[in-house]
Amino acid sequence: MLKQSTSKLLLISSLCAFTNAALAGYEIKITDQDTITFGGYIKVNARYVDGDVAYQDFWTGTGTALAKSNSQFRINANETRFNTKYVHGDVMGYIELDFLGGGGNQIISNSANPRLRHAYIKYQNILAGQTWTTFMNTSALPETSDYAGATVGIAFNRQGQLRYTMGNFQFSIENPETWGGDTTNDDIPDVIAKYTFKGDWGNVSISGLGRSLTTLTGNSETTFGASIAGRLKTIGKDDLRFQFHKGELGRYVSGGAAKGLYNDKVEDMTSYLVAYRHYWTDTLRSTLLYGEVEADLSGAERSQWSINLFQNLTSKLAVGAEVGQFSMDEQSVDSNYGQITLKYTL
Repeated sequence: MLKQSTSKLLLISSLCAFTNAALAGYEIKITDQDTITFGGYIKVNARYVDGDVAYQDFWTGTGTALAKSNSQFRINANETRFNTKYVHGDVMGYIELDFLGGGGNQIISNSANPRLRHAYIKYQNILAGQTWTTFMNTSALPETSDYAGATVGIAFNRQGQLRYTMGNFQFSIENPETWGGDTTNDDIPDVIAKYTFKGDWGNVSISGLGRSLTTLTGNSETTFGASIAGRLKTIGKDDLRFQFHKGELGRYVSGGAAKGLYNDKVEDMTSYLVAYRHYWTDTLRSTLLYGEVEADLSGAERSQWSINLFQNLTSKLAVGAEVGQFSMDEQSVDSNYGQITLKYTL
């Protein structure tokens, strides 16, 4: 009892004494088998948008076309996130929140509701909970000021799943959702397999997705899709990041540019992203990117390009500036944007 009380007292003392360190990604060792780690970042964005696609805090795969051009300026810190990881031997629990859940107003408080991003348990080769879909290659996401950057060209989805990892191979069953159809009959989980080739040169992953969608008229449609994505080292610290997705992918790619079903028929999509990051110095770098998506039935055709400049002021604090354009080509509308970001990694 005395030993347990002493351990708890030491833990509380550590948390109090190292509050600032904990917010800086500090790891606290409780016992030989137990550790707690705190991390995340604070991100402040100043964003200006001008054009005939309505303002968004960050571009998704869709938007609202305007009858005439508007311009808007906003400052927010909603992308700020906090995570904590608890490790006990072979068991790891992880949870992360951010503040992109909405709420508040811009008149008085600008409050924002916390939002669950990740919550999962990992034991040896098994992962269970909510996190990035196995279909994704997160290392292929570019460094941008605009949240995910060219969402139209990437695989981007977090959801509940059960995943098994064996070396470079991963297999998962994940939460089903018939977007555009009858969700009440989603009785078969989505199935995903991925293999990642790794080396000193970088990595390339190949993913396959199979799922069952239910139309509004009650028909069951079996759909498939595939992805190849990676991050390749080039000259010095530079890297090339790319993604290419093809098939009946719906909500798995392009940030909502097209649904899984359109007029009760399965939508086929093609999307891609190419991003090159160049280091001007050890801490000054730029990313130039272009992403695009096309859907065969709805006719959705969206694209985004951007170029930025990031500089580390300290090892934890970076400032960035970015300009770019988001286009909804099938509606002949687009908006230009400029964004300045200050990011402090905890």
